[in-house]
Amino acid sequence: MSEDSAIQLQPHEIALLRGGPRAAVTVAAVGLHLRGVVQAGLPGTMRTAEAVPADAIPGQAPSPLPPLEKTVHESLRKPCGLRQLVKRSDVRLAVALMRVPLAEAGLLRYPLLGPTRAARRRVRALQELHARPAGRHGLTDHDKLLAVALHGEAALRVLVPRFALRAGLLARAEVADKGFHARSPRGGGTGGVSYSCGSGGGGSD
Repeated sequence: MSEDSAIQLQPHEIALLRGGPRAAVTVAAVGLHLRGVVQAGLPGTMRTAEAVPADAIPGQAPSPLPPLEKTVHESLRKPCGLRQLVKRSDVRLAVALMRVPLAEAGLLRYPLLGPTRAARRRVRALQELHARPAGRHGLTDHDKLLAVALHGEAALRVLVPRFALRAGLLARAEVADKGFHARSPRGGGTGGVSYSCGSGGGGSD
């Protein structure tokens, strides 16, 4: 795969190369949230939203979802958290199908399908080319998804902090946004997350 074609990888594909299935599904969930069709449910979960997609144009059908996003959206008709979502059979199949062209391009190695040395170089080059954003203003949705794909939790905290916390996309975080807080219990261990928020859906970021 050439340098130019590597740049054309979709954000969820880049995320898969950087962080595996969990990272790819996280990007898909954020993409759906930015479209307005997925929101946070009960603390630590996500669900579909009864909303018109953010990119919908009156009189026209919304733009089609990429295969992984379509699968994640359909799966979230039954709300769940990220860990459970990644393990669902339909999502696992969608991720497996994503892996095939990446493996054929030499970016995933057989038989374990981990990233190759070339893939890691591509990801590092993209991280250098696209620095972690300091804020979300002026960024397109694609820019935001690319940032999440390349920088993971650090980008989530900047770009979609409330959704990421309420939906359980952040393993550990400390965010204060208009009275909304989340703290890691017992002084910052690597265990579970304690949430303080309402019992309903999450607002937009």
